[in-house]
Amino acid sequence: MRALPQQSSSHCHYHRKAAVLLGLVIFFSFIYFYEGGGWNQNSRFDLLRAIVERHTLQIDTYHENTQDKAHFEGHYYSDKSPGLVFLALPVGLIARPALRMAGVDPESARGEMALSYLVSAAAVALPAALAGVCLFFLGLRFAGGSSGAAFGALVMSLGTPMWAYASLFWAHALVGACLIFAFAAALKLRESKNAPRDFLWALAVGFAAGWATVTEYPAVPASAMLAFFALSQAWWRESATRWRVIAGLGLGAGICAVVLLGYLHAAFGTFRPSYSYYDPNSFSFMQRQGYLGLTYPHPDRLLKILFGCSRGLFFASPVLVAAPVGLWWLWKEKVYSAAALLAAAIFSYYFLFNASFYWWKAGLSFGPRYAGASIPLVCLGLPVVWRRARPAWRRVLIALALCSVFLALMVVSTTSQLSMQDRCPIMHSVWPAFWSGQVALNRDSILTVAEAGSSTQYGAFNLGQVLGLRGSASLIPLFAMWGIAALLWMRMQRASGR
Repeated sequence: MRALPQQSSSHCHYHRKAAVLLGLVIFFSFIYFYEGGGWNQNSRFDLLRAIVERHTLQIDTYHENTQDKAHFEGHYYSDKSPGLVFLALPVGLIARPALRMAGVDPESARGEMALSYLVSAAAVALPAALAGVCLFFLGLRFAGGSSGAAFGALVMSLGTPMWAYASLFWAHALVGACLIFAFAAALKLRESKNAPRDFLWALAVGFAAGWATVTEYPAVPASAMLAFFALSQAWWRESATRWRVIAGLGLGAGICAVVLLGYLHAAFGTFRPSYSYYDPNSFSFMQRQGYLGLTYPHPDRLLKILFGCSRGLFFASPVLVAAPVGLWWLWKEKVYSAAALLAAAIFSYYFLFNASFYWWKAGLSFGPRYAGASIPLVCLGLPVVWRRARPAWRRVLIALALCSVFLALMVVSTTSQLSMQDRCPIMHSVWPAFWSGQVALNRDSILTVAEAGSSTQYGAFNLGQVLGLRGSASLIPLFAMWGIAALLWMRMQRASGR
């Protein structure tokens, strides 16, 4: 096995500073936009409120603001896997007294809006930003250099639908973050030198991959692939190491299994997924089409979620066409061939899953939402492409990246919940709205029907609007932050002699 490249202390210090800067830029970009309400996020926020305010798993008091709900023995429950809500729960508990100290009633409409913004920032945007930092370090590991690693991290975060998913109280960004964390921890096992680290890295893999499943049921195959990959990283070592890794994986996954199964049993008295308890009049295709709406991969759907104008990943993010090429090059380099194969396998699984689902367009969404958790893994190929590309091709990559970031910016500025009926919503609705200065268009509220009433003030907003700016001018603070970050990056580059 080829030795891993060693870095000097000065390089490590520079890379840590670069990672902090990237993380701050990505996190600020995520929390700059609050995307408002909708069935998906409302279902999860209703469960959070039910636990915090009423100490129950039943969302009876709040359920009228969503159709994403289970119905069991006369009560309503969120139909979602609970991982995101459980992660947000500590923030929800801490935020309530903090809001009171700030003079805001946490159970008022204003307080609930503030709470939903805070839990989205802490439980979705923060893990997604950390995933960007993790991708930066993985890019360095794959010898992409600081520029290539930063390119991959920024494209994944701001040049794909991940930006939209990280700005909503949805699970896809958190699941993608968990998968990339588990992937990075599994790679650390190959260079672990002592027994405690073997166990701890394996525990991290088991818990991160397991929490992806606690957050979204379809993550089960991806989590299993990551567990086997982690075991393969230590399999060439002595028997004791293999058992330590197995023990760590088992403990981490076991904790997550207890959480998920405990929730299902507490809510429904069984271990069946919550999607099994839809009201017969809601999402009837879940009962009629295969298993919970899953049948087999349809080639036409697969082409549409890859290249289509409505939900296609490569239409929403043109630069990603280079990512599979990077994974192929990484696979050919042998040292990380298993890692490249795993990333490609998880990416392929998610898109085949999406193409197998009856409701493949995923409702109001940007890009192929049901496959969104695989985006960080396919972006692992971008630093490799950057490293292998000649200067002329790097300019092409930069042009495609700028186009991808601009498309994502238009969407998060206007609305990330794009119509399912429109054959090309980016061109037909997002483009004209953005250029006419219409921002934060979603008027749906995360509040209950009674709390929101007929008011439109409880929908989407951005931080520029909070400062009093209107229309396109509300994006000026975001652009200013990007400009400052670019200057700091160039200064760091000069100081490091690069």
